[in-house]
Amino acid sequence: MLLLLADFLTRYDSGFAVFQYLTLRGILGVLTAMAISVLIGPVMIRKLTHYQIGQSVRDDGPQSHLSKAGTPTMGGALILIAIAFSTLLWGDLSNLYVWVVLVVTLVFGAVGWVDDYRKVVEKNSRGLPARWKYFWQSIAGFGAAVVLYLSASGPAETQLIVPFFKEIVVDMGLFFIVFTYFVIVGTSNAVNLTDGLDGLAILPTVMVAGALGIFSYLSGHIRFAEYLQIPYILGSGELIVFCGAMVGAGLGFLWFNTYPAQVFMGDVGALALGAALGAVAVIVRQELVLVIMGGVFVMETVSVILQVGSYKLTGRRIFRMAPLHHHFELKGWPEPRVIVRFWIVTVILVLVGLASLKIR
Repeated sequence: MLLLLADFLTRYDSGFAVFQYLTLRGILGVLTAMAISVLIGPVMIRKLTHYQIGQSVRDDGPQSHLSKAGTPTMGGALILIAIAFSTLLWGDLSNLYVWVVLVVTLVFGAVGWVDDYRKVVEKNSRGLPARWKYFWQSIAGFGAAVVLYLSASGPAETQLIVPFFKEIVVDMGLFFIVFTYFVIVGTSNAVNLTDGLDGLAILPTVMVAGALGIFSYLSGHIRFAEYLQIPYILGSGELIVFCGAMVGAGLGFLWFNTYPAQVFMGDVGALALGAALGAVAVIVRQELVLVIMGGVFVMETVSVILQVGSYKLTGRRIFRMAPLHHHFELKGWPEPRVIVRFWIVTVILVLVGLASLKIR
């Protein structure tokens, strides 16, 4: 939006051309989204508290969580507002990738909002039935996959890149659509499973989004892409603005979500942010790097799968409770210790993912 205004004003003052630089608009995206989150956050928390939109807590969960009952939830709406406004303000609205990731984010957020609303406001413990939740997630995931497949201008945009091995490239063809669906929907639900402790999901999301922003910028720059031997994706550099907005909105939300949390994200935020990470990773062809950098999300998801599978097959549980963060709580780790250690693990994994740019 403001990019168009800057283009117009450049006719009268060449100084406005500075807004053409992706790095500047990426930084402005971070600052704008963070400012929106920090400024609107207290108002939203008061409104959620006033309307008694509070978190319900499972009786069979860790006893330390019982005190969290009634804490305002659905705060993820604040994140989505900040991301959308900042992206529309500083992004190039003629760029297809910007619209794909933004629409995917908002649709998944809408699915999460309906689920949260039914659970918290209508007091329906089931929320949105699983079949309908996955139906709408599938519609959004497949829709994005088809758009990206049909708009691909070269084979590099649909090939599977294996990190650390420059010679291993897999042509996926039509399987790209199925693969993209699983990446977007899978990442969305993985982040949702991780969102169980104060700040546990949001900071890893911020770190992974920041790293994907770097990948986006480099993939969209033909010289950097050639030097680093990564796919050159024309127009993907613009996603640095969206990723920057995710970073800023996430940090602003963390201001209120850090232990002890004043507000929870809810499905409206977790499902949307996970889908956004998956969509960006697909566009810049770094799905396997996303698995590395989002290792905490992967571990949480795998712990649930193993727990359910083991109990159904043998009647025994592998973990004291799943997802994995609850296992460590029941082992006696204080909640802040679990959170910070998972953050530290994410820092290490994000650095490993970034190292794949050069170690090939």
